[in-house]
Amino acid sequence: MLESLLYPKTVAVIGASRTPGKVGHEILANLINGGFKGEIVPVNPSGEDILGLKCYPNLKTYGRTIDLSIISIPTKLVRAAVQSSINANAKAIAVITAGFKEVGKEGAALEGEIAELCRLNGVRMLGPNCLGLINTENSMNASFAKQMPKPGGISVVSQSGALCTAILDWAVAEDVGLAKLLSMGNKADLDETDFLTVLAQDPQTKVIACYLESITQGDEFLKAAEAAANLKPIVALKVGTSNAGVKAAASHTGSLAGADIAYGAAFQRAGVIRAYNFDALFDLAMAFAMQPMPKGDRVAIITNAGGPGIIAADAAENSGLKVEAPTPAIAEALKAKLPAAASVGNPIDLLGDAPPERYAEAVKAVLEDDSFDAICVILTPQAMTDPVGTARAIATASSGKKPIVTSFMGGHDVMEARHILKALSIPDYPAPHRAVYALRALCDYALWQNRPPRVVTRFPVNRRRVERVISRHMKTGRPEIGEVEAKEILQAYDFVVPPGRLATSADEAAAVAEHVGYPVAMKISSPDILHKSDMGGVKLSLSNADQVRDAYDLMTLRIGRRMPNARLDGVYIEQMAARGREVIIGMTRDPEFGPMLMFGLGGIFVEVMKDVTFYLAPITAEEAMQMLIGTRSYALLKGARGQAGVDLTSIANGLQRISQLVTDFPQIKELDINPFLVGPAGTEAVVADARMILSGVQKTDE
Repeated sequence: MLESLLYPKTVAVIGASRTPGKVGHEILANLINGGFKGEIVPVNPSGEDILGLKCYPNLKTYGRTIDLSIISIPTKLVRAAVQSSINANAKAIAVITAGFKEVGKEGAALEGEIAELCRLNGVRMLGPNCLGLINTENSMNASFAKQMPKPGGISVVSQSGALCTAILDWAVAEDVGLAKLLSMGNKADLDETDFLTVLAQDPQTKVIACYLESITQGDEFLKAAEAAANLKPIVALKVGTSNAGVKAAASHTGSLAGADIAYGAAFQRAGVIRAYNFDALFDLAMAFAMQPMPKGDRVAIITNAGGPGIIAADAAENSGLKVEAPTPAIAEALKAKLPAAASVGNPIDLLGDAPPERYAEAVKAVLEDDSFDAICVILTPQAMTDPVGTARAIATASSGKKPIVTSFMGGHDVMEARHILKALSIPDYPAPHRAVYALRALCDYALWQNRPPRVVTRFPVNRRRVERVISRHMKTGRPEIGEVEAKEILQAYDFVVPPGRLATSADEAAAVAEHVGYPVAMKISSPDILHKSDMGGVKLSLSNADQVRDAYDLMTLRIGRRMPNARLDGVYIEQMAARGREVIIGMTRDPEFGPMLMFGLGGIFVEVMKDVTFYLAPITAEEAMQMLIGTRSYALLKGARGQAGVDLTSIANGLQRISQLVTDFPQIKELDINPFLVGPAGTEAVVADARMILSGVQKTDE
């Protein structure tokens, strides 16, 4: 796939220039100096030779077919150049030129034209507004970057050309090899989904590193990313995910969800390892390219200094890795080979005078110990330290069966050793915590790869009942589904709802209360009042008819004064549910990735602490339980410090039923069950309040 783009035999450079510093000159020079073995065709109206190559005024004059056309000319001339490239039988085009959709409507229109022209002729286009591409396998530097990296196992897909140049500079400075580098620019045609699919099958690529600003086809991205991650790791740095441009949503779930939450949920589902900053993108890519996957999360720390060892131990425990002591047998073996003052706990402190041989003995011992899955080796450059010798000793001792990362701390004194480590496929980091976080990423990916098969449970439900409610709202132009009908929908999906009914007068309210049984709750029912409590629209624990009548009259009077234009359907009288732990479950529909389920503990935990988890629907039973475990308040649900826990399975089942509901009915845009009352183990959770919002409803004036 994309053979003409990545492995062309003939490359035309339209806009080739004799002037150093011009983009067309640098691309041509890079192709020549990089060692590209195919034919290079400079195209410039002057027709004079450039850099020793025969130059043609146009492709028609060249007269033969080409595989790849690289276009770097003024924006207004690009469309004609694309057409001439198609006429020359090019199957791939890289438009380097800027000035398209990034500058406004006129540029966007032109970009659409050239993309459509390529599509109609079966041509794939990179860009526009991109750096170009590099493929070290065939020595092709078809970009205007300064450096040509050495071959390696990391392939880079970036939406930013400037980031590509920074990545190239890093790779050269750190002596780390790259397989391919692809600058996507405006992504008018080829995008991250295309490149994930191609690089997943590329033998030279061991890990895919992505810099992304946007993902425009969420479903396709998820499929491609998950398929690729099953074969090799993907590390992604996603930027532009703040909530600054996100409008406040009406529901709790919608207001807590943002662009960053959606991408996090998508990456989690697809097995993409997320880097949260630029350094981490390199750190993780390097670890994945150089080291095997761990079998577990138990890490041994080997150091020649106590302080850095503590830094690593803190980072390991804070990230969820296990820092346990060696087995007695290994501890005794270490004691026999280390000085008496050395520590054989974890961290294993080799002392400040540790020579290379001492490091090698410690590494070998830990590799033989089945109680460790990974190793972090730390060195500080002291007067008696031999960094270069130690680097070689660590690499020699490494078996390749367990991942080893190092942190040779310092600058000048350890520089040569750091290069040696990387040349011998041992990733090295300037600080211990960065080395530890790289191990955490390896563990996360290994865990994802060993995940159980995804089996989504389908519950028997009453879809027709839901269809009737949604149809009514579509016809009447009311996108808000209030508590009464929301509970009707949830009952159709086998949620437990307390008995209740709508009342439109004080006497009717009292009659309903007598029927459902005291004590009762009274709640205002209005499509214009989303948060009933804020408006005084909720009264609880009413225990007789007089209280119900008085509450009805007072509630309708006060709300009438506060919101005179609100449409009032009446009040909902409902039997008070048994006490239980209040949790919230909900859904908001992301425009790119679809329905995102939310879970959190009620009250301050959701309102102030925002202690919630999000997963993309549909979810499995295991994923539903992971949503609970992923909250900081999980210990309260499970039972802590003498307090009884709650029925976790009932919450997980509720999340799965919501998952099925919103998958079955894409018209549901937002949904909240708040509170969802959960009792002790063996009891069923109860829907105390609920609301939904539909999309695609044409509002009508009433």
